[in-house]
Amino acid sequence: MKAVEVSKEEVLDFLRLELISEISSISFAIDFFEKKYSKKFDEFEKGIAGHEEKYEEWDDYVEWKAYQETYKDRTKKLKELDNAEDIKIITG
Repeated sequence: MKAVEVSKEEVLDFLRLELISEISSISFAIDFFEKKYSKKFDEFEKGIAGHEEKYEEWDDYVEWKAYQETYKDRTKKLKELDNAEDIKIITG
């Protein structure tokens, strides 16, 4: 089998694009909830604790929270990637 040559820049570009794509999809979902409830997540989270449980709102809360946490994780990884000084390739 021939060896495949890939530069550090190509690997970084691929990883950046992958993260940016995920962030974009997650942002779309977050925007959907912000429009649906006309508020940001923090406001919604505070409000949901203060009244009787509504199943649709609770389901949306769980999903929205997951999107929020994933968004934070992916943006953190993107920043780490931008500051990466070295890349280690792990083969299977």
